[in-house]
Amino acid sequence: MEVTDQLVENLARLARLEFNDADKAEIKNDLQKMIAFVDKLNELDTRNVEPLLHMSDNVNMLRKDEVKGSVSREEALSNAPEKTEKYFKVPKVINNPLSSNQ
Repeated sequence: MEVTDQLVENLARLARLEFNDADKAEIKNDLQKMIAFVDKLNELDTRNVEPLLHMSDNVNMLRKDEVKGSVSREEALSNAPEKTEKYFKVPKVINNPLSSNQ
């Protein structure tokens, strides 16, 4: 896969990031290195390797559920910039031209 300037610009737009030309060149180079690394991994013979689900053999290493303190709805909403009686209000992001796939 070739990393092009257009690809970097699309990724930046989707991530809502802005880069100058020098940063774009550096990011393009880094992405190219990452893709080359993954391509190198694809050369490995993994036919006899079982899929790995976890990094250790330990199963269900979960902590016990403990009831801890929490805040009331009013307290949680007290510092919200926008809110209704019960909910946080957040900016609409669906159907935003910046979030469309192009």
